[in-house]
Amino acid sequence: MRKVYFDHAATTPVHPAVAEEMMKYLTEDFGNPSSIHAFGRVVRKGVEHARQQVVAAIGASSVGEIAFTSGGTEAANMAIRGVAYANRHKGNHIITTAGEHNAVLGPCKQLEKEGFAVTVLPLDQYGLITPQQVAEAITDKTILISVMHANNEIGTIYPIREISEIAKERKIIFHTDATQTVGHIPVNVDELGVNLLTFSAHKIYGPKGAGAMYIRKGTFWQPITYGGGQERRRRPGTENVPGIVGLGKAVELACENMKSEAERLSGYRDRIISEVLDNIPNTILTGHPVNRLPGHVSFCFRFIEGESMLLMLDMKGIAISSGSACTSGSLEPSHVLTAIGLTKEVAHGSLRLTMGKDNTQEDVEYFLEALPPIIARLREMSPLGEGCNPCACSTCTIHDEEHDHGHGEFEEDEI
Repeated sequence: MRKVYFDHAATTPVHPAVAEEMMKYLTEDFGNPSSIHAFGRVVRKGVEHARQQVVAAIGASSVGEIAFTSGGTEAANMAIRGVAYANRHKGNHIITTAGEHNAVLGPCKQLEKEGFAVTVLPLDQYGLITPQQVAEAITDKTILISVMHANNEIGTIYPIREISEIAKERKIIFHTDATQTVGHIPVNVDELGVNLLTFSAHKIYGPKGAGAMYIRKGTFWQPITYGGGQERRRRPGTENVPGIVGLGKAVELACENMKSEAERLSGYRDRIISEVLDNIPNTILTGHPVNRLPGHVSFCFRFIEGESMLLMLDMKGIAISSGSACTSGSLEPSHVLTAIGLTKEVAHGSLRLTMGKDNTQEDVEYFLEALPPIIARLREMSPLGEGCNPCACSTCTIHDEEHDHGHGEFEEDEI
């Protein structure tokens, strides 16, 4: 049976060259980078080389602007909470969006409990917000804006540059979660205009447990953990040297092949979208139809339950997810899908397909052959269509008028 991995937004396999680079620091070069003897110095050199690789990848101005972390979630927490605590004397208002990853929504929710005010901007049907929405939400107490570069569940790319211009004009610190974009589409911190940017290694063929935070020189920020002098006191603790070295190599390789990979995967993406919408009725494409990540496809299929669909695809050897890997075990529908106006019933029929460097045209054709009979079979068995009279248009995004989108505030079980 053919094996097809279409879940690269959840995690990627470690690139062989990355694994080879890491292995040296698991065996031969095992020293502590804080040690001043030869064993420590050679390891410190590896860590700083990785820092230079990150600087080159995102267009930072110096290695002093990069702090290594245990991943994207810790990096986002450091960015958001560090800015909030350092700037509390200026104000207590934070602006974010309803489509953010829980790595951003989680710390924002906690900060609300600590007396901060959080405005959660609603999304349109494509998962977008506008710069005007951000401008209208700003108050004289606003100290931070956090908007993701691209959505992990629906693939929509956000107008970060336009939003950052507003933030800069109002002297407000701006953070973007670039976990889904670094190494996949061009990311340059000066062109984006951000103060802080965070990402993770395991989305770009690097190891799990390694990430980075970019913090622009002059940004008012404070650490949220204490104990040692590592990472310029921004993230104390002995460094995960193999992970850091792996991150550096992974981001270097990803950027080298980014343009050609984006073109190839965009072709696969567009074929899948076209074929599925043309051949499977009552299918909704989620996310922006054009302004989306190269290898990212996401649908909702009416009248079926997503978990059954994933299990049947898995029986065909096809690995795909339903929404975010971080929340796929939850019985609640995706907060992103409900934020774009889908009912809970429709949101439960979601599918996210994310392609990577090892996928081929044959993988795409195998998937396109396997999916339609699975959808048809599940709809035959499903009670969800009984008594319904939905629009039959395959690209319909009309939602129930009485559905509460839940924009602008957190529900207790949302995160």
